Amino acid sequence: MVTAIVLINAQRDKVRDAAEALSAIKGVAEVYSVGGRFDLAAIIRVKTNEDLAELVTGQLLKVEGILSTETLIAFQVYSRHDLETMFSVGMED
Repeated sequence: MVTAIVLINAQRDKVRDAAEALSAIKGVAEVYSVGGRFDLAAIIRVKTNEDLAELVTGQLLKVEGILSTETLIAFQVYSRHDLETMFSVGMED
């Protein structure tokens, strides 16, 4: 599994539309509206690097309103949430 974070600059009046369009693309797990230098952050989860390349260059950049992107490829995940979920199996109220 390949995970990437794509940081996105969008046209001011197209941020919401771009986020909704991105979230409908297969392989886009989550889209966040963020503050700071970027407007959106998309979490991508696909099977291969080739799938990632196709998604970013073939699909994301065709979404209306996206001006530019910066893609960060994840090497390893460190998540308290994942550990808490794993150890809480059978502990539901």
